[in-house]
Amino acid sequence: MTAVKLREWREDDAPAVFRAFQAPDLRRQAPWPVVTLKDAMGWIASWQGAGHAFAVTSDDQVVGNVAVARIDDHDNGWVSYWVVPEARGRGIAAAATDLLARWAFEERGLYRLELGHRTNNPASCRVATKAGFRPEGIERGKLCYDGVRYDVERHARLAGD
Repeated sequence: MTAVKLREWREDDAPAVFRAFQAPDLRRQAPWPVVTLKDAMGWIASWQGAGHAFAVTSDDQVVGNVAVARIDDHDNGWVSYWVVPEARGRGIAAAATDLLARWAFEERGLYRLELGHRTNNPASCRVATKAGFRPEGIERGKLCYDGVRYDVERHARLAGD
């Protein structure tokens, strides 16, 4: 497995964010189309006050993102992650998600972290389970892309897991 580190996003990471969101399967990971460097800088800036997002690095190169957002009054948070296509299959996403969870529990004081993935995305399921997130059930027809409904499997990890 490749060693990974998490660090705060920086404005000069915009080219890496721009390149990442050119991958067809990552385009939906941004709340708006990232078609310029300015859009990428906006994506980085959008995390201010919206949660905690970290650049995932391997060999000092940005290869992904992990984040915890939607933190509520019950110390629960929603986890998301992505890794650029060329860095997949090396355990980076699972290692980064595990690091994020440890940070969220130890530094942020959260108790429960949740995430979800489409049931037709077994790679994301493997990331979740390798990072210690247990499956909790299926949310039927939760997502809709291009007029097609998708079921989502929800996973969670507790501070004591």
